[in-house]
Formats: sequence, C-alpha cells, structure tokens
Amino acid sequence: MRRGLRFLPPALLLLTLLELAVFVLVGRAVGFGAALLLVFAASLLGLVLLRREGMRAWRGFRAAAQAGQPPGQQVTDGLVGLAGALLLALPGLVSGVVGLLLLGPPLRRLAAGGVRRSTERRVSSMVAGDLFGPRRVRVYPGAPQPPPASPAQPPAGPPQPGPAIEGEIVDR
Repeated sequence: MRRGLRFLPPALLLLTLLELAVFVLVGRAVGFGAALLLVFAASLLGLVLLRREGMRAWRGFRAAAQAGQPPGQQVTDGLVGLAGALLLALPGLVSGVVGLLLLGPPLRRLAAGGVRRSTERRVSSMVAGDLFGPRRVRVYPGAPQPPPASPAQPPAGPPQPGPAIEGEIVDR
C-alpha cells in the first residue's frame, strides 16, 4: 500500500493538467462562460447527490442490519455511490464525467464488485463472511490424497483437477 502512495503526487499533478486541458478545449468549443457554468452546475449537482447517496447508503445499511443480513453489498454500493457523487462535486469536467459514470447502474455494479473483491482479499475470511455472507467457490474433485506418514516424507504431488463444481461454503 505504501509503495502506491509515492505515485499519488505525480498522479494528482497529471489529473490537474488533464482537467485544465479539457476545460480549455471545452471553453474554446462552447465559450468560456458556458464551460464555467457547466463546471459549476456539475459541482452543484454533485453536492446534492452526495447528500442523497449518503442517506441512501445509510438506509440500506440499517435495513440490512435490522433484517439480520450481511450489510456488505449495501456498504459497497453506498461507497461507490458516494465516490461518484464526490467526483461529480469536485470542480472539473473529467472528474464530473467519471462521477456520472460511477452513478450509472452498469459501472456502479462493476465498481462495487471490485470493491468487494478487494475487501475480501484484505480482511480475514471470517470478517468477509460477516460482511458479504457465504461465498461461492469452485471445488475440484480428485482422488483423495493419503495423509503423510511422517513430516519428513514429501507430498505425493498435486491433485489432478476434475470438472469444477459450484458450491457454497460458510466461513465460520
């Protein structure tokens, strides 16, 4: 994680230069005043959506918790919605377009799936099970492996995978 932080300042500088270049291009195409009004309207819409998405995420989380269901899907959907609204609220045309795309259902589901997979990799399987419920895994049936006779004896080799079988396991 710390290795990726060293790229943050150059990335922010490039993003700022990209935002400026796009603003100048749009300003030349439609006029400076219209481009400025477009940025202002997108930021205002982002602020309104930020409040709405925050309330929506909180209601979804509370409803899942009261129903005794894992709240992970509502939390990830809410985080993606909040990120989209925040990007829309930032002054800039590129960030506004990315924010609008994140608020749309297809990209929102895709981004929420990525957030879920990333979270499952970073937390223990018990916490992931509590957040997201049981996970679907692939099980490859094969010949059972005999237990090792002694710790000094090397294993016989990797099992030969058979056809995949979909199933659910609960990590508890």
